[in-house]
Amino acid sequence: MILDINKPHKQVKMTDSVTNTQLINIELDSVAKTEVAMSVVGCANADVKSKLVAKNRKGKKYFFTSTPLKTILIPCLVGIGLLTVSCGSLPKESAEAQSQSPGARGRGNGATPVDVAIARTDLLQTQPEYTGNTTPFRIVSLRSQVEARLLSLNSDVGDTVTRGQTVGQLDDALLLTAYKQAEAELAALKSEVVRATTQVSNARADVERARLEVVQAQADSQRQQKLFQAGAIAQQAAEQARTQAQTAAQALRAAQEQVRTEQQAVAAAQGRVLAQQALVAEAKERRSYARLISPITGVVTEKVTEPGNLLQAGSEVFKIGDFNRVKVVVQVSELELAKIQVGQSVKVRLDAFPNETLIGRVTRISPAADATARLIPVEVVIPNSDSKIGSGLLARVNFETQTTQRVVVLQTAIQKQALQQKSNTANTQNQTGTLFVLSDAEGKAKVTARTVTLGKRADSKVEILSGLQPGERYVVRSGKPLKEGDIVSLSILSEKQ
Repeated sequence: MILDINKPHKQVKMTDSVTNTQLINIELDSVAKTEVAMSVVGCANADVKSKLVAKNRKGKKYFFTSTPLKTILIPCLVGIGLLTVSCGSLPKESAEAQSQSPGARGRGNGATPVDVAIARTDLLQTQPEYTGNTTPFRIVSLRSQVEARLLSLNSDVGDTVTRGQTVGQLDDALLLTAYKQAEAELAALKSEVVRATTQVSNARADVERARLEVVQAQADSQRQQKLFQAGAIAQQAAEQARTQAQTAAQALRAAQEQVRTEQQAVAAAQGRVLAQQALVAEAKERRSYARLISPITGVVTEKVTEPGNLLQAGSEVFKIGDFNRVKVVVQVSELELAKIQVGQSVKVRLDAFPNETLIGRVTRISPAADATARLIPVEVVIPNSDSKIGSGLLARVNFETQTTQRVVVLQTAIQKQALQQKSNTANTQNQTGTLFVLSDAEGKAKVTARTVTLGKRADSKVEILSGLQPGERYVVRSGKPLKEGDIVSLSILSEKQ
């Protein structure tokens, strides 16, 4: 005996063994499916099938007559029926819930859903930014001026130095020796000047003595000439006196020439002294080169050598940067060159200080452009009195020329546009359009049509020259065409005041 599917409480008598086996398999499959759907019921298919097969093999003609098997199958079939009834009731309940949703009530009241934005002033187009790296306003290389060994360095990379500060020391032993030798030679030359001056004095004394002798000889010659004329002496004596006077005059001239010669010797010696004094000053100056002195006030950006190295004249020791001002060189397209001029103020942003905007100034525009990329180097200088900006920082330069900000709205907000001037002209101030402005009346959101004057357009935005004030709410897009006084409902994409 087996249970009838349509009438579980009745049993069907099976006479054919083959038919019995087929029906048993069908019942087993049905029980297995019931177990999957109702996992809460612990029905064991394998055990049931084994029992069914075992009883069938024993040749019994009636099946499922035992009470335990009935208690297994009847709850399974009842569970399937309950599950089917509960599933069938879900669509109806879901439809009722949807019919009671707030959106459905709103649509029933006739409010049109709209996206609303707030009018704000902004720049229609954002000027392109050009990137560059910050560098010191100037970089000076501190080099050795003499050949010497580097003994010590008093500064390192990152240290601030002032103009005239000693930052290193060279070995000055050879320089000191050369200086002392120059001083010794100077002393010797000075003694020569003294000796030549003495000789000049002696020559002047000889000149004075020769002058006296000339005076005496001339007097004697005149007396002998008178005595000769008087016949007191012979002519020979008078002539000898005249010759002695002439000889004395010649000696005077020789003495005077000697004075001039000695004076020239003194002048030459004094010249040699002056030359040696210059050599002494040079040796002293070269000795001062043993002290490495900063030529500017700035920050040490690079240390090239280390103490102990032998430096040649011109060997680099430090690089010192002047960070009182910082410059940025950017490559600007030739198409933008007409908008840039020397002295123009620009905005500079540094990635290192994202919340700060610096004001720089264009100081130089290169006269030569890159022939391949058509880019022109433009130099911008930024004040850096607090030395906060370092070298190598990424800078973004904006050559912003538009200063007046106007109300800017999305083009989708313009409902209709009518050109008052139909000719094709670049003057866009003659264009007008209509947009809907949101207003609250009796607790309901209504729209009012307003005519506005349009300006330039860019990036799906349009300038409003007149007709809309900052802070007013306007409709960006709506679910259906609007008209004056329509009641609307704000979507979740709308801006809130």
